[in-house]
Amino acid sequence: MTDNVVHLHKPTDPTADDAAPTVLTVVPDTPPAAPLPLWVRSGRAVRSALTHEMTRTGARALARHSLYVYGGGRIVARRTWDARTPARYERMMRAAEAAGNLEEAREWEERGQRFRDARHRRRMDLLHSPLDAARGVAVGTGMGIGSLVALGVVMAIATSDPAHVVTPLMAVVDFINLLIRIVQVVWGPALTIGPFLALLALWAVGSKQQAAPHWALPATARSGEGEPITPSIVVKALRDLGVPALRGAIKEMGDAGASMLGPITIAGCGVEVDVTLPSGVSTNEVQGRRRKLAENLTRHEHEVFITIPQAARTVRLWVADSGALDEPIGPSPLVTDDTMTADYKKGRAPWGQDLRGDAAGLSLYQRHLLITGLSNQGKTVALRSLALWLSLDKSVQFLMGDLKGVGDWKMFDGLATTLIQGPTDEHVIQVTEMVEGAVEEMNRRIQAPPGTVFPPLIVLVDEAQVAFMCPAKDEDKRPYGGSKATSRYFMAVRKIHNQGRAVNVLMWQGTQDPTNDNLPKLVREGAHTRASLALGTESQARMALGDKAVDGGAAPNLLRPGLDRGTLVVASDGVTLPAGQSSLTVRTHYIDDDAATAITDRAKALRAGVTTLRAIDRGEDRDPLADIASVVGDASRVLTQDALKRLAALNSDAYGGWSFIDLKRVLDGTGAEPYKSHGRMVIDRDRLARALADRDGDGSASAVE
Repeated sequence: MTDNVVHLHKPTDPTADDAAPTVLTVVPDTPPAAPLPLWVRSGRAVRSALTHEMTRTGARALARHSLYVYGGGRIVARRTWDARTPARYERMMRAAEAAGNLEEAREWEERGQRFRDARHRRRMDLLHSPLDAARGVAVGTGMGIGSLVALGVVMAIATSDPAHVVTPLMAVVDFINLLIRIVQVVWGPALTIGPFLALLALWAVGSKQQAAPHWALPATARSGEGEPITPSIVVKALRDLGVPALRGAIKEMGDAGASMLGPITIAGCGVEVDVTLPSGVSTNEVQGRRRKLAENLTRHEHEVFITIPQAARTVRLWVADSGALDEPIGPSPLVTDDTMTADYKKGRAPWGQDLRGDAAGLSLYQRHLLITGLSNQGKTVALRSLALWLSLDKSVQFLMGDLKGVGDWKMFDGLATTLIQGPTDEHVIQVTEMVEGAVEEMNRRIQAPPGTVFPPLIVLVDEAQVAFMCPAKDEDKRPYGGSKATSRYFMAVRKIHNQGRAVNVLMWQGTQDPTNDNLPKLVREGAHTRASLALGTESQARMALGDKAVDGGAAPNLLRPGLDRGTLVVASDGVTLPAGQSSLTVRTHYIDDDAATAITDRAKALRAGVTTLRAIDRGEDRDPLADIASVVGDASRVLTQDALKRLAALNSDAYGGWSFIDLKRVLDGTGAEPYKSHGRMVIDRDRLARALADRDGDGSASAVE
């Protein structure tokens, strides 16, 4: 039974009344806890000491440095064995045979045979070397003694002392005695220190090669972040990929999987290697495990690209240096080279760099273009950079519709024949009629005599999904948007896709977040060059690039939105593709608005002057003389051929069929008749202005309906 202790006390609050009653507290009298046995406390202390981080770090360090010596010994032994035997030639020959490269296997076999022949000759020479060495020593000794005696005789004659005859011999004997004493002094310590020096040398070799188990290495070495890609790392990454057939095949290979790998070559900011998969392993099994393969290679998913080359049952791995893809590429040559010009037919637009770091040039000759991607990923800048380069070819004409309307294309004012900017239904209607005008120009060119060469006409629509989704209808109830046979924009684009290439009328479109509704199948498949920035799903990637490119390794859906802004995957014969690949990943140059304005200023300087239409006139009465003056614009003189083209672009219904005779008919008698300048017919701006002023003063005008 436990006794209780009674405590009497008053409240300690100084504000309390002195008459406050005394408090009686009963506290059980519990005995203190018994101390733990000594062996328990000692065991806990030992366990704490053994599991402490400093102890574990020290144990790892001790094991690591001990194993460095063992691993260094194995490496030195392997190197010695390879140097003294044809083992390395045998390994390379087996690997070449496993890869099916019989020519290389024969070459390694010949090298091995030459090594054996040379080794045999050295061994045969050793049989005769003792006799040769003895003969050489005898001859050398005799000649040496003779020389010393001769020297002694000369000294004796010079000093008249016969004792100097043996002086040189005695000097040599004393020197030999000195060497013997030095060896006697050094030999004992050398025998003691020698093994330690040998162990230190082995430790240095093992330390340099990190010849220790993974758990014993330092934390920085265990992380493997950014470590170089070697054959053993690639084979191990494939072995641990989670494909049972691949893992089993690697285990059964005599060379531990080395025969699967081609040469690892430096490719830009990373390395590239072809992997020939063993029988029973398909390429899509490796492609479908891109993230796991990247992690096995100590890389992020976006730093590993898997493509299918031309060789059967082969995947091509491109592995970036850690963090290299997060570094920006250099500025565009369009910005750095003020003298650059373009050649629509033979040139290539400097679009950016591929993953190997090589310049990625895109040929635009007679190729319809489609660029898509998620919003705010650099689609407009990528599309605009192509137009900027092509604008430096003064023969190229542009019809442009920007259905975003925030000024991304404003620098083409004065360069494009038509520039419509805005997101409303009215802007869609005007863009649709612009494209339909290009169709009429295409039909006019098709009806021209065979062999006629036409200047390139680029019909460019940015944010084309706005046009496809437009609900507006014309007076005949035909929708401007949609993808039916009655949809005006859709049908105009399809007509250009079908026949425009042959007469240099090309359709360029930029769209975002593709679906079957905002990018119809027939439209996206009509583009010769298809490029995609980051997308959300594989199905969108197939819409953007096609099944062949995606099946071949193209994966814009794996690009990181925001982080890979400006990086796109292009499927086109206009870009140089590696053998067997159907697409190329390009990091495009960024050209800001100021630089773009400077480039268009250079392009305008190449032209005589272009009057840009900002709206399409529809159905109203025309004043031919005023329209001629408007298309001449600010230029002092304009060629009659250019004036006819601008009039057709202004209103194809009124002026699409005009010839030089029609133009001359309107100008005859006005004082602004066409005349020759440097052998070509031109129209003068000042004469037109005077003719308009005189006509307005007379109050007369003619109209074309």
